[in-house]
Amino acid sequence: MSDDTGKKQVREAAALKYNADTDDAPYVVALGRGVTAERMVEEAEEHDVQVVQDKKLAHVLNELSVGDEIPEDLYVVVAEILVFVSNMDNEKKAQFTQP
Repeated sequence: MSDDTGKKQVREAAALKYNADTDDAPYVVALGRGVTAERMVEEAEEHDVQVVQDKKLAHVLNELSVGDEIPEDLYVVVAEILVFVSNMDNEKKAQFTQP
């Protein structure tokens, strides 16, 4: 991949976890760049974990450390992603429970 300036872009990935009952905010459980990021996405897909591609968000999250809660300025975008993922999970579950 390259950007408009011709520099090669390195793929970045982040994994978040959030439990509304116990967590104040979503937090980072894994970060990766390059081959590590690619492997994270492969593993997620192999285990039917929803993957959402957002290069800008992945880049911002990669500035954090594992265990860090996401900053407040990311609450809205991450909430939108969590709702999207939850809806996708519910759709998959419905497919398997239909008579």
